[in-house]
Amino acid sequence: MRINNLFLILIFTTQILFSQVTFIVEALPENTSKNASVFISGDFESWTGGQEKYKLLQNKKIYTITLPEQAGEINFKFTQGSWNTVETDMAGNNIDNRTYIFGETKDTVLIKIANWTDNRPKISTASVNVSILSGHFEMPQLNRTRKIWIYLPPDYESSKRSYPVIYMHDAQNLFDEATSNAGEWQVDETLNKLYKEKNFGLIVVGIDNGGSKRMDEYSPWKNDKYNGGGEGHAYMDFIVKTLKPFVDKNYKTLTDKQNTAIMGSSLGASISHYGALKYPETFGLIGMFSPAFGFSEMSYDFASKPSNIEDVRMYFMAGDKESPTMVSNMNNMISLMKSNGFTQKNIMSKVVPGGEHNEKLWRENFEEAILWLFDKKSDFD
Repeated sequence: MRINNLFLILIFTTQILFSQVTFIVEALPENTSKNASVFISGDFESWTGGQEKYKLLQNKKIYTITLPEQAGEINFKFTQGSWNTVETDMAGNNIDNRTYIFGETKDTVLIKIANWTDNRPKISTASVNVSILSGHFEMPQLNRTRKIWIYLPPDYESSKRSYPVIYMHDAQNLFDEATSNAGEWQVDETLNKLYKEKNFGLIVVGIDNGGSKRMDEYSPWKNDKYNGGGEGHAYMDFIVKTLKPFVDKNYKTLTDKQNTAIMGSSLGASISHYGALKYPETFGLIGMFSPAFGFSEMSYDFASKPSNIEDVRMYFMAGDKESPTMVSNMNNMISLMKSNGFTQKNIMSKVVPGGEHNEKLWRENFEEAILWLFDKKSDFD
C-alpha cells in the first residue's frame, strides 16, 4: 500500500510541476504595424531576441503562443524579432523581465504590451570621449562589416602615456541609451568616474553585434535547437588578427596580454571565455557576465583541453534569478578549469542575489570587475 501511495504522490507531483501555458497578447502599442511579428524570448531559449519557433500566432489583433510543457520558472520579454524592438513601458523606459512560474495545467495568461524600444525618443547619453571608430569596419574573416565604437580616457589627448585596452561585445548597449535595446551599461560614465577618483584610464573598443548574426558570431559551435552558432572561430580571429592590430597601430595602447582584456555578457561572455582559451597569448584579463555556457556543451569540452592560461585572470558573475541553470553552468565551468590546473587566485566568482539577465545587472557590477581585473597588486606568476 505504501508503494502505491508513493506512486500516486509522484504522479500528482509531476502533474503539478510539469504544465503548459498559453500567453495571449491582447493589447499592443497603437503604432504597431498591422502585420507585425511578435516573439517571446527568454532564458528558456537562450535570450536570442526572437526565433521562428517562438513567434506568436496572429489572429487579427490577437497574438498567442503555447509553450512546450515544462516545469519551474521562466523569465522572458516580448520583441518584434530582435532586442532592438523589445517591449518597454508606456514612456519608453526599460522594464524588468517578465516572470512565470509553472504550477497549473494548461494555464492562460493575458498580456498587454505598452510600447516598443524603437518607438521611444532617441536621446544620446554617450560621453564626449566616446566616438565611432568606423561605421563599416571590414571583417575579412566573415566577409561583412561592422560598426566599431571607441572610448578614450579623459586625458588621452594631453597625456603621453599608453593605456590598457578592453574589447567588448554588444557595443550598442555599452555607451548610449539611444542605441541600446534594454538599457546601457554606462561604461563611459563608470570609467570617467574611475579616472576622476583614481586617475585610472583605459581604452574600450566596442564591437556592435551583428543583429541576426549575433548567435552565429558569438559561438564557435552550432546549436540546432536555436538555429545559430558556428562563426565564433572567425569572429574571434577578426578581433585578434584584424581589429587589435589596427587599434594598436593607430592608438596609444599597451599591447601585452596583461593589459588586454575581453569582456561581454551572455553569449558575449561565453565567446570571451573561448577567446581566452584560444588566444591566451593575446588576452590576459577576461570579464564574463552571465556566461551562456549552456548554449553548447562543446564549451566544456574545449575548456578541458590543455591551454596556457596559468597567467590569465577571469571574472565570472551571474544572478540567481537569470535561469534555472545559469549559476550551476558557470560553477561547473569554474570547477572544470580548476581541475585542469587553473589557479584559484586568478578567479573571481560572484553570484548576485536577485540578479536578472539584463543590462542593469551588468552595469552594477562592471566597476567591480574592472577594478579586480586591473588590480596591479595581484601580479601574474
